[in-house]
Amino acid sequence: MTKYRSTPDQNLKGMPSGVPFIIGNELAERFSFYGMKGILVTFMTLHMLNAMGESANMTESEAKAWYHAFTGLAYTFPILGALVADVFWGKYKTILIISLMYCVGHACLAVMDYAPAMGMGMKPWLLAGMLFIAIGAGAIKSCVSAHVGDQFGSGNKRLLAIVFNWFYFSINVGAAVSNLLTPKLLEGIKIGTDTQTGEAIVFGGPWIAFGLPGVLMALATFVFWLGRNKFIHVPPAGWQKFKQETFSPEGIQALKSLAPLFVVFVMMFWAIFDQTGSAWVLQARQMDRNFLGVEWLEAQIQFVNPILILTGIPFFAYVVYPLMGKFFDPTPLRKIGIGFVLAALAFAISAWIESQIQSGKTPNIGWQFVAYLVLTAAEILVSIVCLEFAYTQSPPKMKSFVMGIYFLGVAVGNYFAMGVNWVLESTKNAEGQTLLEGANYYWFFAAMMMITFFAYLVFAKYFYKGRVYIQGEATITARAEAEAPDAR
Repeated sequence: MTKYRSTPDQNLKGMPSGVPFIIGNELAERFSFYGMKGILVTFMTLHMLNAMGESANMTESEAKAWYHAFTGLAYTFPILGALVADVFWGKYKTILIISLMYCVGHACLAVMDYAPAMGMGMKPWLLAGMLFIAIGAGAIKSCVSAHVGDQFGSGNKRLLAIVFNWFYFSINVGAAVSNLLTPKLLEGIKIGTDTQTGEAIVFGGPWIAFGLPGVLMALATFVFWLGRNKFIHVPPAGWQKFKQETFSPEGIQALKSLAPLFVVFVMMFWAIFDQTGSAWVLQARQMDRNFLGVEWLEAQIQFVNPILILTGIPFFAYVVYPLMGKFFDPTPLRKIGIGFVLAALAFAISAWIESQIQSGKTPNIGWQFVAYLVLTAAEILVSIVCLEFAYTQSPPKMKSFVMGIYFLGVAVGNYFAMGVNWVLESTKNAEGQTLLEGANYYWFFAAMMMITFFAYLVFAKYFYKGRVYIQGEATITARAEAEAPDAR
């Protein structure tokens, strides 16, 4: 017998009282995640020390491989978190307990700055912190958005869209602010001058750059705990019920259609997109970063993406999609295909930038802003559409699990990028050159995206057998995508 409410008040017309706690938690948690993730490659290539306090920086290929291994793990654990929440603990308990592991990971990264003073190298602390954060960030990811939906009943379901808009807004605000602030903290902020030596007094370093996101994560966990008596706590279904619903004929058909879409095709988009935090950061280091009257740090450029997302979503909704509708039906599958092409174009722009660097020029960082503009458009067409698609194409009791499958596709894309960089690192020649040197690295991923695009066209036209499930009806209606020509 639980002491918490397990069903929402169907007569409530206003906003559920637990929502502010969820939005506050999400804002702080996303700041912490994107803050530490945004400076990982810079830290690994410029700030690593061994037990003697000597430089132990990773090579660029090694740092990219570790970065994508971390991101891959962070998107592998959502499916496990969904299973734990739906079968054993419920969403609230899963989020709360695993968030504590998240905090432990941040503590490892903050302490890392003092490892040489303790006769230890930084690397073990770094890897431990990354592992704990990957588990924490990943395992709660599939639970948080579903927990939002659990708070609403029939009386106030009209407010659900408003809440999800605020939810997404909080994610991008947290990401934008952290991407601007944490790189500056890592580099150090001048706060004064020593009157005796004349040297600058600098506040910053890895301890505060990683420590501040840790403090925000602890705050996020505390805010979430404060809302415990306000939340609706939907109990776990148990293994038998979960197995019965997942492996029903409809459940198996949904997995046959959606798993290849997310894990085989959409994964290549993520292999490209998540290199904004690795390859694009390293490329920015070699560019003229004076743009719009600001001298940008290499890791700060990532803030462009969340800002473009916030402005791009309404632009696509009210301008781009209606314009598309004048020429063809912009179905989800078509939007995803267009997004694939734009992702390849974004990396083609990066290849051109890299060719300029190779020729001895120093292109302005504004060109990378252009690449971000194209890639963010691709994100709106692929990522946001896939989230909607994962929901509408999965049976009612499988929606969290299918969301975990979608995140697994993100993980596979990052594992692919990791594997490429491990191969490049292990096959360097005597001069330290890799098989994909310079612009060829970017052309390789652009080509892989286009190959994926053409294979996707065949899959979408001939093999995808999807159904649209409509909630709230006595009999759930469905239609086969294969029988609907306008769905392609």
